[in-house]
Amino acid sequence: MDFIVELEKLNININKDMLNKFELYYNKLIEVNSYMNLTAITEHDQVYLKHFYDSLTITKAIKGDNYNILDVGAGAGFPSVPLAIVKPNINVTIIDSLNKRINFLNDLTKYIGIDNVLAIHARAEEYIKNKRESYDYVTARAVARLNVLAELCMPYVKVGGYFIALKGNDKEEIDEASNAIKVLGGKIEEIINFNLPDDQGERNIVVIKKIKPSLTKYPRIFKAIKDKPL
Repeated sequence: MDFIVELEKLNININKDMLNKFELYYNKLIEVNSYMNLTAITEHDQVYLKHFYDSLTITKAIKGDNYNILDVGAGAGFPSVPLAIVKPNINVTIIDSLNKRINFLNDLTKYIGIDNVLAIHARAEEYIKNKRESYDYVTARAVARLNVLAELCMPYVKVGGYFIALKGNDKEEIDEASNAIKVLGGKIEEIINFNLPDDQGERNIVVIKKIKPSLTKYPRIFKAIKDKPL
C-alpha cells in the first residue's frame, strides 16, 4: 500500500511533518509493545494499513476540520491519534479504563509533538457525569459489540451530532443494535461499506445521528450493559 496515495483518495493531503509524526508513532508503538500488550500487528506496512490508514477511514463519515471528538476505549490510540495528526484543528478526548494505556497515550502525544489530544483514565459509564451530550462526534473501534458500544457512547453525543462505530463486516451485529440505538436517541443515517487496500479486509463504518437526548439513566454500569444489552 502507498500510504500517501491512499490518503489522497480519502481527501487527506499529508505533509512531511505529519508523515514524520506517523513514523515516530510507529517507533513508539513497537518500543512500548515489547513490554505492554498494545497490538498484535507489528510489521511496518501492516501497522500503516490496519492501524493508521484504517483509523483514517473515519474521515469518510466526518466532515470539516473544527470539531470535538471523544474516542471511547482507544487502546493504543486508534482511531483518534491518527485523526489528530492529520486534523490539527480538532479537539480529541480519549478515555480508557486502563491507566497504563492512558500513560502510553500521554507519553506518545508528547513524543510525536501533538497538543490537540487529551487522554483521561476513566470508565465511560463514570466520565459521563460531567460530559453528557458534550461532543460533536463520538467514536469507538473494535471495543465491544455495537449494542454495548451504543449505550456507552450515545449519551456523550450532542443532539445533532454523531456516534461513529468502526466495524468489520458483521451485519448481524449492526441489526442486533437497532433497538439500543433507538432507545438512546439515535438513528442509523448511513452504513459505509468498503474494502481495505490490497484486499486486506472488509469494513463497515456505522454512522448514527443523535436525534433526541438520551435518558439520564443511561449508561448503566458496565456489567448491566454487558449482561443485558438494550
